[in-house]
Amino acid sequence: MNYSKNIILGFLFLVCVWARSQQTQIEYLSGTGSDQTVSWKFKVDEGRKANEWTTIPVPSNWEQFGFGTYNYGHAKDEERGKETGYYKYEFSIPSDWHKKQIEIVFEGSMTDTEVKINGKLAGPIHQGAFYRFKYNVTNLLNYNATNLLEVKVKKHSANESVNQAERHADYWIFGGIFRPVYLQAKPIQNIERVAINADADGKFEAHVFFNNIEIGGSLYGQIIDVEGKKIGEPFSVKVNKNLESVKIQSSFKNIKPWNPEDPSLYKVQFSLKESRKIIHEVIEEFGFRTIELRERDGIYVNGTKIKFKGVNRHTFWPTTGRASSKTRSIEDAELIKSMNMNAVRMSHYPPDQHFLDVADSLGLFVLDELAGWHASYDTETGKKLVKEMVIRDVNHPSILFWDNGNEGGHNTDLDSLFQKYDIQKRRTIHPWQTFNGLSNEHYRPYNYGVGTYWNGQNVVFPTEFLHGMYDGGAGAGLNDFWNKMIWDNPLASGGFIWVFADEGVKRTDTGEIDTYNGSAADGILGPFHEKEASYYAIKEIWSPVHFQDINLTENFKGKFQIENRYFYTNLKEVDFSWELKKFPLPGGNTSAVNKKGKASSPDIEPNRIGELQLDLPENWFTYDALYITATNKFGKEIYNWSWPIKLPTDIITEMMNKIEKNSLNINEKSDQFIINAGDIEYRIGKDDGKLKYVANENGEIPFKEGPHLSAGTVIFDSISLQKSQDSISIISSFTEESRMKEFTWTFYPSGWAKLDVFYKPEEYDVDFDYMGLDFSYPEELVKGVKWLGKGPYRVWKNRMHGVEFDIHQKDYNNMITGVSPMVYPEFKGYHANLYWAEIQSEEQNFLVVTSTDDVFLRLFTPEYPHDIYEARTSPAFPEMDISFMQAIPAIGSKTNQPERLGPAGQKNIFFDYGTFDDWRIRSKKMTLFFNFSADQ
Repeated sequence: MNYSKNIILGFLFLVCVWARSQQTQIEYLSGTGSDQTVSWKFKVDEGRKANEWTTIPVPSNWEQFGFGTYNYGHAKDEERGKETGYYKYEFSIPSDWHKKQIEIVFEGSMTDTEVKINGKLAGPIHQGAFYRFKYNVTNLLNYNATNLLEVKVKKHSANESVNQAERHADYWIFGGIFRPVYLQAKPIQNIERVAINADADGKFEAHVFFNNIEIGGSLYGQIIDVEGKKIGEPFSVKVNKNLESVKIQSSFKNIKPWNPEDPSLYKVQFSLKESRKIIHEVIEEFGFRTIELRERDGIYVNGTKIKFKGVNRHTFWPTTGRASSKTRSIEDAELIKSMNMNAVRMSHYPPDQHFLDVADSLGLFVLDELAGWHASYDTETGKKLVKEMVIRDVNHPSILFWDNGNEGGHNTDLDSLFQKYDIQKRRTIHPWQTFNGLSNEHYRPYNYGVGTYWNGQNVVFPTEFLHGMYDGGAGAGLNDFWNKMIWDNPLASGGFIWVFADEGVKRTDTGEIDTYNGSAADGILGPFHEKEASYYAIKEIWSPVHFQDINLTENFKGKFQIENRYFYTNLKEVDFSWELKKFPLPGGNTSAVNKKGKASSPDIEPNRIGELQLDLPENWFTYDALYITATNKFGKEIYNWSWPIKLPTDIITEMMNKIEKNSLNINEKSDQFIINAGDIEYRIGKDDGKLKYVANENGEIPFKEGPHLSAGTVIFDSISLQKSQDSISIISSFTEESRMKEFTWTFYPSGWAKLDVFYKPEEYDVDFDYMGLDFSYPEELVKGVKWLGKGPYRVWKNRMHGVEFDIHQKDYNNMITGVSPMVYPEFKGYHANLYWAEIQSEEQNFLVVTSTDDVFLRLFTPEYPHDIYEARTSPAFPEMDISFMQAIPAIGSKTNQPERLGPAGQKNIFFDYGTFDDWRIRSKKMTLFFNFSADQ
């Protein structure tokens, strides 16, 4: 019995081994990615470590391991690295491969690559860095001895069109074998490759290509779902001797179409058989989906019109250059989706195969791009590279269109070749050009043109827009573009923000993060994927759950109007939770009890508006803020929204009610009023009414010379004094010509000081960058700030989204966005919706509170990069140190001034009709409270 069982098990084992041997077998010579490498012998002929045989990890870029020369694509010719790298690696062949067809495959090598096996050329030198290429090396191998692989890689191509297309570009230029190298073994008669077209209605078609078909047989296909279950019946077609390819078709019911919100994938198993014997077997992953461009209408996927929320992405990491890994691809795709994006453009070359696999499985639309940055490959070279690109990537359901180069790098001789190799016949587009039914122009301003682009008759689909630079672009201007120019425009199909992350290389010669004088500091994320403010702004603006604008008053009944901006998902698949928070007062108890709950998910179809009802407690209005978090069906946060419940005046009233009274008196000098309130001394200048000095029992606090009006003419007129039982007021008045009309300092026995300010328009319909009140305070003393308001990131007039109402803590830094060292969030700048702020000092902390709505706290003036100054991304700031603003500037992008990015980018306007005899009613007003006591 045992003997028979062993025979059966042995037979089954041999069958399994035999079945596996009929599949393509892979042996890696390199590592599988930048996180798993293999050492090869290496030397480089120029630059660092020239002519020194040593070792290098493969895959990698040699600059990142101390070899050769760094250069950016914009470098002068004499600065370009033109070194050659030499690789050697010894390997053996598996014993069962001696009757196989064996190919060596390179996933990507920068750039001209010559391959030898045992001293003999494997084939022609390959030119083009970002493409899979392979050689049949069956007859070059030693099957019973060690084999020597020698690879020579020239960083600078002998083909000038390759240099122009790939290496004279706006990105870092690297050298080396930066993607995996492996051997693949197939039966002599084999399936060469498969191209699949699977429509959303279940129709399936494949074009299957063969090698060395010497006998007749059949090709069988079987569809399998993700759980391994067979879908439908097997289907087949005859395969005749010497046949090079065959079409095979079938149709399936009850399949789930692929889309980025529910990326359903399938596999097809193709078996080449002679009688019942399997000769070769391959398995390909795919998705059922249909893409249509309906000209003068829009882009449809599976019959649904789509707005594309996209970003451009380089394959890049500061320490590994263009060498990547599947782990990195997953992390990138997860970050892209976490911004509520649904699309990514491969700029400006095809990505690693694993990124497309991840885009398929996690759900992202993809634009796959042939390299060509302002220049194109010559036709002979381009034909080879188009074929390599399309036959590698053809089966990915994520791919929407093929890009033939970028920004003028379009060789029109190549346009039709994409469809030649693509069974799905996806369109070829020209980024930066109106072509083939799509307007893909880059960086057109808001509301550009009459009868063209946003206002024309073509489908508008910018493959780049809102060019980030430092803190400008990307999230700044997006709300205007998206909600006012794209979402409601039937011919606007969305677009792709430039760019995903700063391309700052960590140099191995200096140890610094280098963005080439700021040319590559244009990401939503930092080089190590640090989240900048625009990340959060984009996440909110592109949320598929869109809340109405609302203030929470006592009449609020817990009901929100929300819009479903998904394309395939009902909001009943989204989870909603809420939280009510109470905030401690400055210096108070931090153990406030919050209230949490869940809301029933509303049944709202895509592109419809409905209601979200919260079951809030009856005393909800006694809390300080309400938060709502939406989570998608995969457990990922969509966004966390916040609404203040209490007003600034409520908070200061609560603070003032807790204050103990002390003594209060005033003395005069020839130039100052001196007020003593408890343990605090204030001095007010008689010739301008400004705070000149403040001190407590621990010494002076150098917060002074305010209120200074941030902009406009100020002509002091007079000062007066008023006393009451519980306060002393000093009133400063100004001339008719002055923009500042009046401000009043009021001092209380508690030591608190109150400041009421009135100012008016300087003239009719005047534009200005900012308006508010400034004070002087030494920046070198500041340790940090703790505040109640929206944060923790700073805002601009055209980037108000992505901040949360809460108590925030931020330590001082002098961060320049996109410039190393990077510490986010940036300390300096404008911060929205201030209630109170504690300025944390090396000497003494102090507290500022406002009872005025919509005040911005401005903390100092950000520095700008020393090696480049770009006015569009360097907004104006007041001349003093700390400000309380009622109008702030917008920020531009690398390519457009802020006013060209939409209404929110325009300068501020403050004017009123009529005379200003009643200026107290018509003026802007701000009220601030200050606490300089020693127990802060």
